[in-house]
Amino acid sequence: MSVELIEQSSPELVAAMERLIPQLSRSAKPLTAQQTQALVDQDSVYLFVFRTDKPVIAADGNEVEAGTILGMLSLATFAIPTGVRAWVEDVVVDAGTRGMGAGQQLVEAAVAHAQKIGARTVDLTSRPSREAANRLYRRCGFELRETNVYR
Repeated sequence: MSVELIEQSSPELVAAMERLIPQLSRSAKPLTAQQTQALVDQDSVYLFVFRTDKPVIAADGNEVEAGTILGMLSLATFAIPTGVRAWVEDVVVDAGTRGMGAGQQLVEAAVAHAQKIGARTVDLTSRPSREAANRLYRRCGFELRETNVYR
């Protein structure tokens, strides 16, 4: 199993977006090929994907081919007067293959990349109802902050 930093869009990536985005959000629409390319082309956004290196059996009993994209994570970075900051967004692992460590590997790769590019902090948010995701983030070293988030 491996995590890859995506540098170019591909039909395979667009297909993964079509499969994964509806699992992430009921209201977000999957990205078109053009939108996927625009996402990947951004200088301050890094897209990480998780692939299986061997065939795996999904929760529904179907075999998933080696090399299939099973998860993704976006890392947004920005420079402000106090330094470079990073924000983890849109973490999703295919529902049928959760529990294999994909989420943890994606988060760890994003944090390592943020550190490599000099980010002073890496932040993320997660709804309290997303218990498994919150356990994942704590396992990866994130600490709950006493803060208010406004929208």
